[in-house]
Amino acid sequence: MSEDAKTEVPAKKKGKMLKLLLAGVGVVALVGGGAAAGLYFANGGLAQGGAMAKPDQPQLVLKGEQKQAAGAEGGEGGAAPAKGEGGESGSKYASTYYQLEKEFTSNLRNSAHFIQVGLAVSTNYDGRVIKNVESNELAVRSAVLMTLSDTDETQVFTPEGKRQLQSRLVAAINQVLREKEGFGGIGNVYFTNFIVQ
Repeated sequence: MSEDAKTEVPAKKKGKMLKLLLAGVGVVALVGGGAAAGLYFANGGLAQGGAMAKPDQPQLVLKGEQKQAAGAEGGEGGAAPAKGEGGESGSKYASTYYQLEKEFTSNLRNSAHFIQVGLAVSTNYDGRVIKNVESNELAVRSAVLMTLSDTDETQVFTPEGKRQLQSRLVAAINQVLREKEGFGGIGNVYFTNFIVQ
């Protein structure tokens, strides 16, 4: 046997081993990926629109289902289904509005002025979100007052500042609802009254 023949045999064995090893890794990756995809679909995945539905939490309500959800989930007590075609931003989901009964009055941060606002909230979820707002209204009112008192005087005089205040109020209310009920669900806050003195 020549020396070339001796070196050729181990190189062929190495190449064959490498191919077998890569094929084995490929098979394991395919089987693992298939199993992961199967579990994803079995648990809701794309088969339910990509959102993991949890039956114990509020669900989004499509506009066609709006009247059923308001009646079935107790949409009374100040909550009213959205009227008109567009809803919020032309969304395919129904909007439910709820006006908080009492107005909010607070001093502004580092200012002698105070603010008085009336608020309404909206949600695209079923009536459980509005029920959560109603049952936790004291905590919600406290969070709103804390947010108002942390508002700078210059912010309340501009449209952009008012929009920022709306966003902060949504975040504060949702934080209370998540802490108390495990789910937020408020999509927007609307000013029904806005006075700065």
